Amino acid sequence: MSPKKDMQKSAKSTTTINKQSKGFTDEERAAMRERAQELKAPTRRGPRAGKANGESDVLAKIAEMPESDRAMAERLHAVIKASAPALSPRTWYGMPAYAKEGKVVCFFQSAQKFKTRYATLGFSEKANLDEGAMWPVAFALNELTAAEEARIGGLVKQAVS
Repeated sequence: MSPKKDMQKSAKSTTTINKQSKGFTDEERAAMRERAQELKAPTRRGPRAGKANGESDVLAKIAEMPESDRAMAERLHAVIKASAPALSPRTWYGMPAYAKEGKVVCFFQSAQKFKTRYATLGFSEKANLDEGAMWPVAFALNELTAAEEARIGGLVKQAVS
């Protein structure tokens, strides 16, 4: 190898070592791994797997959450099921989610999932929440009171209408 090529190779490997990766966080990588497993699950379970397995997956994810997020997720699960029985519970990137015709309409992200100070109730583009030129698609949750539960129930009903 010529001295010039040695210098180029050496400089290249030095800059690679000195740079810190600014890619995905550990939490984001874990969510992507969970999503890949979710996509493979129906083929492992067979053609008859359906709503029951989705619900058990959601309940298992909720059970893994820290107490404050778990209590909120359990209440949200009940509110969403009561407000829109047509939605099917399932997991989505390792989070409890609710789908219509296989497409996620809304989801719950615990505060612990990405180490944030609040949990999130989010709605996908499949949710019918359009209102003019701008509308919210995610809501921060610190606690659930009767007022928040009523508002969430209304939003979920509107989302599936």
